[in-house]
Amino acid sequence: MSVTTPARPRAALLLLAYLAFVSLGLPDGLLGVGWPSIRTTFALPTETVGLLLTVGTVGYLTSSVLAGFSLARLGVGRLLAVSTLLASLALTGYATSPGIALMTGCALVLGLGSGAVDAGLNAYAAGAFGPRHMNWMHACFGLGVAIGPLIMTAVIAAGLGWRWGYGLVAAAQLALAAAFALTVRAWLARAPEPAVPGGPVDGGTAVGPAAGATDGPGTGVATAEPALATAPAPVRVRDTLRLPAVWLGGLAFAVYVAIEIGTGLWAFLLLTEGRGLAPATAGLCVSGYWGSLFVGRVVQGVVAERLGSALVLRASLVGMAAGALLVAVPGPGWLTVTGLFVVGFAAAPVFPLLTLTTAQRVGAAHADRAIGLQIGAAGLGGALIPSGLGVLFSHTSVTLLGPAVTGLAVLLLLLHLLAGRSPARPADG
Repeated sequence: MSVTTPARPRAALLLLAYLAFVSLGLPDGLLGVGWPSIRTTFALPTETVGLLLTVGTVGYLTSSVLAGFSLARLGVGRLLAVSTLLASLALTGYATSPGIALMTGCALVLGLGSGAVDAGLNAYAAGAFGPRHMNWMHACFGLGVAIGPLIMTAVIAAGLGWRWGYGLVAAAQLALAAAFALTVRAWLARAPEPAVPGGPVDGGTAVGPAAGATDGPGTGVATAEPALATAPAPVRVRDTLRLPAVWLGGLAFAVYVAIEIGTGLWAFLLLTEGRGLAPATAGLCVSGYWGSLFVGRVVQGVVAERLGSALVLRASLVGMAAGALLVAVPGPGWLTVTGLFVVGFAAAPVFPLLTLTTAQRVGAAHADRAIGLQIGAAGLGGALIPSGLGVLFSHTSVTLLGPAVTGLAVLLLLLHLLAGRSPARPADG
């Protein structure tokens, strides 16, 4: 049987995929710097940002779950065009909202659009781009989140107001939606092949019934023996849910995303109100935090290939705790900023490496379901915990951000250690 490899992705589609992931990160970067001004405009308490995060997460999770059905009906090109248009309309609503009620509705629409873009591009890239471009595509998200604070800082410093920040990003999203619409046929032509019996995916590795029957280790040559006779028995959902490592892993993802989002969301307020930095300087520093996440993903992805995922993951978790301690120490602004950069750089490879090592913790048969649960837990953690921090800060002080992140980083390290020591299969019952 001849084995084919995926065609080299067209440069135009690759560029659009990168730009789409940049666009996914831009709104997250805008909110952290823009929220103090939004809060003042609408006379809102600090913790109201949690409403936007929660509603946006509901939309994101909903569209992510439904992305498979949407892809089947629309195709990837149309799905990306429609979803990016939704995001543009939602950001336009942010820029023109007379109050928090309309902005909350726009947060739901923005979540719907962003979740569909994320899921749709990941599904396409998994079969068409290969691992290198897949990693770089995800790094572009960090680049987008780093650019967001720069945009909002610039418009506020120029006296234009926070609405202009959202308006500019809405215009960029509209241009991207037009680009997706104009390339619908190209995306359809390059769509990844479905995983059919004996069909090649991901560099030409055979999958399906014949994938497990080979002439010998590493030969990759399918035999004529039917694999149905040796197919493993289906794994029951309750067996997966009985694994302690599944629940510990889900908690770990929730805590990690809470640290990443919570730090970026509240760092501007900490630097301005807690450390006395000028708003323009604080905005640049928040952008630097997200930029360190981007740089870390580019650099540490290469390091992980050489030193191994387990070692890099443990070092990153320890580095997150060390950086959080620097943020927690009362001192000059430069010390806090250094801590933010350390947290961002150390956190960079944690999400992808936790995903890649899931099978080692729960077993290959349970990995797919476990990853799905982990992604869901990550979305909930990224909405609920940063919102809870906002409630805490409104009743105390934003200077508690450092101690809170330190506690979460230590908890994340403990969860990872416990998940690694948990049995990879449920006890017989």
